[in-house]
Amino acid sequence: MTLSRVDIVAVDEGAAFWDDRSALLTGLRENPPRVPAHFGYDALGSDLFELITELPDYYLTRVEYGLLKHHAGEIADLIGGGLIAELGSGSAKKTRLLLAACADRRSTSYLPIDVSREMLEASGRDLTAELPGLRVQGLWGRYEAGLAWLRNSNPEPVTISFLGSNLGNMPLDERDRLLSEIVSTLRPGDGFLVSVDLLKPAPVLEAAYNDPVGRSAFTRFRLNHLDHLNRRFGGTFDPRSFSARAHFDSDTGTVDARVYATEEHSVALHDLDLVLNLRRGDSLNVGLSHKFQREQFVADVIARGLELRAQWADEEWQYGIFLFTRSQDRSEAGDEL
Repeated sequence: MTLSRVDIVAVDEGAAFWDDRSALLTGLRENPPRVPAHFGYDALGSDLFELITELPDYYLTRVEYGLLKHHAGEIADLIGGGLIAELGSGSAKKTRLLLAACADRRSTSYLPIDVSREMLEASGRDLTAELPGLRVQGLWGRYEAGLAWLRNSNPEPVTISFLGSNLGNMPLDERDRLLSEIVSTLRPGDGFLVSVDLLKPAPVLEAAYNDPVGRSAFTRFRLNHLDHLNRRFGGTFDPRSFSARAHFDSDTGTVDARVYATEEHSVALHDLDLVLNLRRGDSLNVGLSHKFQREQFVADVIARGLELRAQWADEEWQYGIFLFTRSQDRSEAGDEL
């Protein structure tokens, strides 16, 4: 019997991340309340995000795709080894350019890490159909669980890929912790391939993170966070009582995506024993996207014990892909970003 080349491993205690109340309670008690990002990526949320990537002003996916299409061969030569693990893989439609270049050069295995099992299964089927030499093993869970699996279960040299500018999609303290975990997972010679969106004028960013006239992908994606909480935690959110909008905070360099109450009302999350009393105009944060200054970003990562191997940037849109390598003992790396 021939085994499928697509295997899904639950790395997060049987997908218990959906029921992790501690992170959600912590976020909802902030001011303004915040819904942790992974609650946006159930099966419906993942599909809605794919629609976002097709919006005309959402340049990030288009620009990153162009960079990878132009430089995939060069990146494949530089990363060397045949194992690529990707945090937040989604549909992997951009990553498949790199995977194709790697598979042309050597036997290649792909370990996508994502909270959507449906997306892992669909992308794995597509990739193995398109790239017969590729082996895919999906890791179903949050980033930290996938990295722990790599540290404990993977003996091979690896390149950890974190594309889609997803590094910016979390608060600073979470970003610090995740980078520390990534660095602690890498062994000498391993690589870290990461993309980040760079600072640019507020009008460009706000156009990119809001629906154009006649489209609703961003609104539906953000309101789906509320529906997801209703399903998971006995919530009484009525998405019809909220509007959605993102704005750029120039003081923090972050696009802040929120849903706003359109009327005064209370929302209960019965399974959390929590009630939110909302006035008209009160908001919940359902997404962050930090924009980086290039030189400072590189310096911060180098300070953690990695070396910059190469970088590729779209100068028009100020978006970059960076390849770092681990060249020293993990204990010597810095702990702070």
